[in-house]
Amino acid sequence: MLLPAQILRLVATSSLLFPLAVTAQRNPKRGLCFTPNADYPEDNQVWTQSGSQLSWYYNYGVDPSPAFADLSQEEFEFIPMMWGVDRDNLQDTSFRDRVARLIEDGRNITRVMGFNEPDIDHSGGSGIPPRDAARAWVANFVPLQEMGIQVGLPAMTGAPAGLVWLHEFLDHCSELVSSGNSRTNCTYDFLPVHWYDNFEGFASHIGERVFHFPNTSIWVTEYAYAHQELEPTQQFFNMSLEYMDRLDEIGGYSYFGAFRSAESNVGPNAPFLNNAGDLTDVGAWYLGLDTTGVDPQSAAVPWRAPLAMVVAATLVGVSFSGIY
Repeated sequence: MLLPAQILRLVATSSLLFPLAVTAQRNPKRGLCFTPNADYPEDNQVWTQSGSQLSWYYNYGVDPSPAFADLSQEEFEFIPMMWGVDRDNLQDTSFRDRVARLIEDGRNITRVMGFNEPDIDHSGGSGIPPRDAARAWVANFVPLQEMGIQVGLPAMTGAPAGLVWLHEFLDHCSELVSSGNSRTNCTYDFLPVHWYDNFEGFASHIGERVFHFPNTSIWVTEYAYAHQELEPTQQFFNMSLEYMDRLDEIGGYSYFGAFRSAESNVGPNAPFLNNAGDLTDVGAWYLGLDTTGVDPQSAAVPWRAPLAMVVAATLVGVSFSGIY
């Protein structure tokens, strides 16, 4: 598909391996896809250090992460996510109720996100049929909208089938809502997307979503150029970051790399930290800090199961996505 004219503004620079301009002010678009490391809890504080440009985060769950629980929404905005659904109880409203309690307790929740990669049932995907997802959405997200909270649609993988899933979901959702009250369809405020391939495909994917969801803010809530050598990894990083920062259609983004190299399931060169917990160039640039020159694969540590395997084995009802 050809990109809309306003999207076809690719990066033109001769220094793609060098960091973007560093500023002291937090970037309202730039967020954290947070995956805590129980073995190295000190890593959790890297993301909120002095000078960090990160302004928001999510953790695939409904509750703020303990590492950041003492920070206000103004200091570091937490965006709850309903990762999946209870297939035995599609009317379960525990997500809606928990968000309401967070607000009652004084946390100013203004945005929530829908299901994580429901178009697949592996590699972190929640694997929800569109009809079931619609019933859970109406039970949880429509009431939150009525409270004035912005809602983000389910986050699809980068596969073409994701667009089909979204349209089927919206059709089912509209049928349920229109039969239950005066609304005529399901509405939404922003559209999360995921991407793990090259920049050209990424720009085309964004253009496709803008075409199918006009006047909708796009949030890239997982992205990286997975399983690449260091040079193309850094090239993609800088091109995509510059692209999203200047594109009005992009409302927010969060790179998938907040972990150490040995634990990465998107390749050893993509993460923010090397195996000693030091910021790589990609990690430093993302925070808005100076180049470090740290090799992502340096200071090797003993092998442990990759991040997605650990999460799948230890958490119930929550999973973290890896490669699309």
